[in-house]
Amino acid sequence: MKSRLATILCTAAAIMASSAIAQAQTVLKWAHVYETSEPFHTDSVWAAEEINKRTDGRYKIEVYPASQLGKEADINQGLKLGTVDIIISGSSFAARDYKPIGVTYFPYIFRGPDHLIAYTKSDVFKRLAKGYEDKTGNHIAAVSYYGTRHTTSNKPIAKCADMQGLKIRVPDVPAYLAMPRACGANTTPIAFAEVYLALQNGTVEAQENPLTTIEAKKFYEVQKNIILTGHIVDHLNTVISKTRWASLSDEDKKIFGEVMQEAAERTSKTIAGKENSLIATFKEKGLNVTEVDKADFENTVMEKVKFEDFGYEKADWEAIRAIQ
Repeated sequence: MKSRLATILCTAAAIMASSAIAQAQTVLKWAHVYETSEPFHTDSVWAAEEINKRTDGRYKIEVYPASQLGKEADINQGLKLGTVDIIISGSSFAARDYKPIGVTYFPYIFRGPDHLIAYTKSDVFKRLAKGYEDKTGNHIAAVSYYGTRHTTSNKPIAKCADMQGLKIRVPDVPAYLAMPRACGANTTPIAFAEVYLALQNGTVEAQENPLTTIEAKKFYEVQKNIILTGHIVDHLNTVISKTRWASLSDEDKKIFGEVMQEAAERTSKTIAGKENSLIATFKEKGLNVTEVDKADFENTVMEKVKFEDFGYEKADWEAIRAIQ
C-alpha cells in the first residue's frame, strides 16, 4: 500500500513539475519569406533549437518560412502589432521607419561580401542600428550576407543603356529601384512570392536577385540570361520586436544575441560558398551568363541618382565606402 501511495505521489509530482515547466515556457514566432531549403531558414531553425537548449527550455521558438505569416511588409508590421517576435528582413524595410539605415542599399556602395561584413562590425553600423532601435524599439540582433544581386532577363544586356525600356521586377524599395531606373528600365513592384509566375506569363521580362535566390526560386527556368551586374551586395537583419526584446532579461538578451550572431555567420559562409559554384551551374543549364563593365552602371547611377532623394546622408555613404 505504501509503495502504491509513493508511486501515486511521484506521478503527481512529475505531472505538476511538467505543468510548471509548460507554464514557464514562452512560445515565440520567428517569420521570414525564404524557402525551407535556404540557409536563412535552416539556420533559423538551428538558432531556435539552440536558444531552447541554452535557456533550459524556457523559450520555444516556432519558425515560419516561405511567407507563411505574410509577405515581408506584413511581417515587419507584425513586429509592431505583436503578431511575430522575430523576423529576418532587409534594411530596406527597416529604412521605412528609419531612412538613414537604407544607405546600405545604394548601388555599388559595397565592394563585396567581405566589405559588407566589415561594415557590420563598424561604428557606422552601430550608429545606424541604434538609430533604428531608438525609432522603433526593435533590436537588430545580427546581420547575414544575403548575396550579391544580379539581373536576369529574356533579352541580352551588356551595358547600362541596354536596359532602356526593360520591364523588370524590382522590390518597391527606393534604393533597389535606383540602378534599373538610372539605366532607363521600367520597374514593376511584384511580391516576392509571385515573381516566378510574373516572369513565366510575361508580366515582366526581367528581375534582379542574388544567384542563390535565382536558384532557390528557380527563376532560371523562365529566364534566358544572367547578367552579372553586381549592383547591390545585399544583407538581411535578424530583428527582435520591441516588446519581446524589452521582456528579456540581460542574461537572455546575451543568449539570443550570441546565438543569432552564430546563425548569421553560418548563413553568410554558406551563401558565399554557394555563389562561387553557381555560375558554372547556370552555364551547364544552358543560360547565357554575361560579365558587364560595372563602372558603366555605377557611373550612370552616380550621375543620375541623388542621395537627398532617398533621405540618406552622403557622409554615411562615404564612411562605409572607406571601411577596409
